[in-house]
Amino acid sequence: MEISKPIINPPRWEAIVLICSLFSVISVCMIVFKTVPHIPIIVGIMLLIVYGICRKVSLKELEEGLSMGVSSGIGAVFIFFFIGMIISAFMIAGTIPTLMHIGLAMGEWPFFFSAVFLVTALIGLSIGSSLTTAATLGVVFIALASALDLSLAITAGAVVSGAFFGDKMSPLSDTTNLASSIVQVDLFEHIRNMAWTTIPAFVFSFMGFAWLSPSERLENTRGQIEPLREALVGTGLIHWYALLPILLLFIFAIKRVPALISLASTTIFSIGLSFFHTRTSFGDLSSILFSGYQSSTGVEAIDSLLSRGGLTSMMFTVSLVFLALGLGGLLFTLGIIASILNMLEKMVKKTSSVLITAAASAIGINVLIGEQYLSILLTGEAYKESVDRLNLTRKNLSRVLEDAGTVVNPLVPWGVSGVFLTTVLGVPTLEYLPFALFCLFSPILTILFSITGWTISYNNK
Repeated sequence: MEISKPIINPPRWEAIVLICSLFSVISVCMIVFKTVPHIPIIVGIMLLIVYGICRKVSLKELEEGLSMGVSSGIGAVFIFFFIGMIISAFMIAGTIPTLMHIGLAMGEWPFFFSAVFLVTALIGLSIGSSLTTAATLGVVFIALASALDLSLAITAGAVVSGAFFGDKMSPLSDTTNLASSIVQVDLFEHIRNMAWTTIPAFVFSFMGFAWLSPSERLENTRGQIEPLREALVGTGLIHWYALLPILLLFIFAIKRVPALISLASTTIFSIGLSFFHTRTSFGDLSSILFSGYQSSTGVEAIDSLLSRGGLTSMMFTVSLVFLALGLGGLLFTLGIIASILNMLEKMVKKTSSVLITAAASAIGINVLIGEQYLSILLTGEAYKESVDRLNLTRKNLSRVLEDAGTVVNPLVPWGVSGVFLTTVLGVPTLEYLPFALFCLFSPILTILFSITGWTISYNNK
C-alpha cells in the first residue's frame, strides 16, 4: 500500500476510541455471532465514513482513501486467481494426486503432525513462499488427514507453521527481503540474527506436534491407506512426470522469477503435461480452471479429496481482501494509524520498550488492517530512529518485524494470509490458530528476548 499523507490528524483519544470500536465490532461479530468477517468489516468501513463526515472530510476524499487501500491489493488478487487455477492445473496434470499417493505412506509414520510440519518447512524454505506451499503441499496434507480421520485443525496448524517458517527464513522470500531492506540491514545478517528466536520456536513447535501426533492410532492404518492409494492409481493421474511442475516452481524460485509469472508459467506447463494421459477439450479446460476440478471416480473419499481449485474458489478471499484493504485505506486517510504509531513511538524510553512496542505495533497493524507487508513497512519506518537513538543495531528491529509481523498475519481471520489459508485448506482461522505453534512461539520469544536483553546487540561506540 502506498503511504499517503493523512487528511486530518485526530486527537489520540479519538484514534484509540475508533480502534477499540473497530476491534470490538469485528471480534464480537466473528467470535460471538460466528459471522463471516466481511460483514463486520463493512460495518467498520461505514463507521469510519460517518466519522470522516463528522470531521468534515469530503466524500470524494473518503472514496479516494478506500480506492488507495483497495488498489494496493490488485497484485495480490491476481496472484490468488492464478493460485486457484494452478490448483486445478495440478489436479489434471496429476501433480496433487501423485503427491497424495506418495504422502499416504506417511500415514504409517509414528509422528504425522511433526512430519507435516517438517516437510512444509523444508519446501517453504526452498521456494520462499508460504502461500504457494500451503496451496500445494498443504492441500495434500489436509486431504491425507481427512482420509486418515485425523484432526484437520492440527494438520492445518502444522502446515501453516511449516510454511511460515520457510517464508520467514528463506532468502527467496519477499517478506524476508522487505524486512531487511526497510531498515537497511544485510539480508544474510538479518537471517542469521533471526535464528536466535526462530530455531527455538522451530524446536518447540516440532516437539509440540510430536506430542499432538496420535502415534498409537496410526499403527494399524494400512487397511485404510492401501484402498485409497489403489483408488488414486485408478484415476489415471499418478505419473512420475506429474512432479515436474513442482520442480519448475523450485527453479523459478531460485531464479527469483516474479510470483505472477512463475504461477502463470507453471499453470500452462501443467496443462500441457495433462495431455500425456488425458484429452481435455478447450471448453472443459476452461470450466475446470474457472470452477475447479471435479473428480467423478465414484469413490466418495477420493472425489472429496480431489474436487477443488478454480477461480471461483478464490472469490471469498478476494472480496475479503478488498474490504480489509479498503478499511486500511480509510484508517490511513483519517490519520488514525499515524496517530497511534506516533503515540507509541513517543512512549519509547529504553531498549526493551522500543522492541516490545515495535512488536506490539506490528501485531496491531496485522489485526487492524490484515496486511503483513504493511505491518513490516510501517513498523520499520516508525521505529528506525528510536533504535538508532538507543544505540541498538537495526538487525534487532528487522528480527522483530518478522517475529511479530510476518508470522502473525495467518492468525488473523480477516488478514490476507488468514483468509487465503482458510480458503485453500478449508479450515477456519480460529480453529487452526491454537495449533499454529510456530506462529505463536515466534512473537512470544521475541518479546521475551527483548525483556531479558538476551541476543540483543548494540552498535560499537
